[in-house]
Amino acid sequence: MNLSNPDIINPIPNIENIIYIKPTIKNPNITVGDFTYFGDVDFESHVTHHYDFNGDKLIIGKFCQIASGVNFIMNGANHQMNSISTYPFYIFEGWEQKVPPLSKMPLKGDTIVGNDVWIGQNATILPGVHIGDGAIIGLNSVVTKDIEPYTIVAGNPAKVIRKRFDNELIELMLELKWWNKSIEEIKSLIPVLTDNNIEKVKNEIRLLLKN
Repeated sequence: MNLSNPDIINPIPNIENIIYIKPTIKNPNITVGDFTYFGDVDFESHVTHHYDFNGDKLIIGKFCQIASGVNFIMNGANHQMNSISTYPFYIFEGWEQKVPPLSKMPLKGDTIVGNDVWIGQNATILPGVHIGDGAIIGLNSVVTKDIEPYTIVAGNPAKVIRKRFDNELIELMLELKWWNKSIEEIKSLIPVLTDNNIEKVKNEIRLLLKN
């Protein structure tokens, strides 16, 4: 078995509760990049209130690490707050209310997760949030606002704990975009991507970017 194949569902032999998400997706409004994995077996059941009439999308990048119990709450969970009642009559049979125009709905837009993002166990991502490349979200966090690249957040609501790296290294990483390289190039980069000697890593990335 080629473990660098993004189209297999179970990338770890004899472990069924870690899956590559991309080959399991059936909903056309969910897009997931290569090698992003989930610590459970049914990712789409963790994308809730995702109604076709809203047209919102969940877009997740490559090489993300999504722990068990993570939920993405989509725009269908939002009720109208600009009317007398918040009750969604249009969802239920027998009330004869048409779906309100999207302009009257409290839509937050697409939910977008960058590349190489680690989302901890039981975190909840609210509608329309944009999470930058390389971000880390602590377990049990509720993410209500956008998160900048390479930022660690935690809590309910999630708040910034710190940046993972200094601005120079963050800019280098965002320029390198290692997740867009070929599998063979990524394999050659693994020693750099897993080295904790930050100054050495900076120098090596600078050299890579010059070539």
